[in-house]
Amino acid sequence: MARIGILGGSFNPVHVAHLVLAEWVRVDRQLERVLFLPAGRPPHKSRAPLAPARHRARMLELALEGNRAFEMCRVELDSEGPSYTLRTVRQLRRRFGQADELFLLLGADSLLDLPHWWQARKLVEEVSIIAFGRPGYELERRWPELADEFGGDWVRVVKDLMVAAPLLNISATAIRERLRAGLSIRYLVPEPVREYILAQRLYVEGRR
Repeated sequence: MARIGILGGSFNPVHVAHLVLAEWVRVDRQLERVLFLPAGRPPHKSRAPLAPARHRARMLELALEGNRAFEMCRVELDSEGPSYTLRTVRQLRRRFGQADELFLLLGADSLLDLPHWWQARKLVEEVSIIAFGRPGYELERRWPELADEFGGDWVRVVKDLMVAAPLLNISATAIRERLRAGLSIRYLVPEPVREYILAQRLYVEGRR
């Protein structure tokens, strides 16, 4: 029986904080592997324009090279319609079967927003949640709200699984802004990703 983490997001672009977090959670919670799922049409994201799926997928492939425990998964890119997490989890369950354990990796911001997700109550019944902190998000005072929505037992399990990962204050938004301003993004993203972004002229005016 394998323990598999699921880390979704737009990865627009993938950056080092994603990788540090995923590796920290993998080791801390003894996961055999972590799946990185770039969203096709994320329903929860802001209006920031997405780079084309082929670029976001390629950047992830470049970022994950060399770590056999990390895998880029196209399940959301290849699905029609918005990337609803419950549908994704069910697709992955069909792929891996009932024996393997699936864990959805969620930052504090996403965890607090979870009650507003599509079919959220069904989602938490079908996948375990591994939460981690995010800069600027305080969970301690918000647990009662989540308990009201999903139950006190569920909150206790989430607290037990929660990981105290390093809080690197790096965002894809800031990276895109630096690129538009002509500033360096060295060390904010893996070097092969930086080279790809510059070669493809991603995130500069008039190009995505």
